Amino acid sequence: MKILQEFKEFAVRGNVIDMSVGVIIGTTFAKIVESLVHDVIMPPFSVLFGQVDFSNLYLNLSNRRFDTFSEAEAAGVPMLNYGSFLNHIVHFMIVAFILFLFVRQMNKMRRPDEDPLIDMKTKLCSFCFKSIAYKATRCPHCTSELEDRRLKSLKPAPLKTTIKRRSKSL
Repeated sequence: MKILQEFKEFAVRGNVIDMSVGVIIGTTFAKIVESLVHDVIMPPFSVLFGQVDFSNLYLNLSNRRFDTFSEAEAAGVPMLNYGSFLNHIVHFMIVAFILFLFVRQMNKMRRPDEDPLIDMKTKLCSFCFKSIAYKATRCPHCTSELEDRRLKSLKPAPLKTTIKRRSKSL
């Protein structure tokens, strides 16, 4: 019974449910990308480059001669189907590029102006010249308060006022 209880805790844990939803959405998204590649992107490639379907390319490993791939396949001779492999490579490259563009756009929508490596960047403290985190507002080494360049551009410039002192004449 303890195993069933542990399995129940594992199955209803949030990250398992999130992962299963991600797999379902990923499968559906894969079908959309598959259709985009097969129905939208590959036809123009076929027009531009001629034959893009390499599935009929093979290397016959027997001593018998065949004119087409389908004849060799029907005869059941051993053959190396490198054309199908090339098709999968071309398909993978197109899908990977489309997914790259999609993820890139999603990241821009999520964080339009923020640098994704901002947490890894450092700057020098203007007082002790030691390396500190880029987002730091106070130096951990000398405890100097640092000016925040992002906020500085948003703050209005201070008003310059001059105070004239009266001279005391005796």
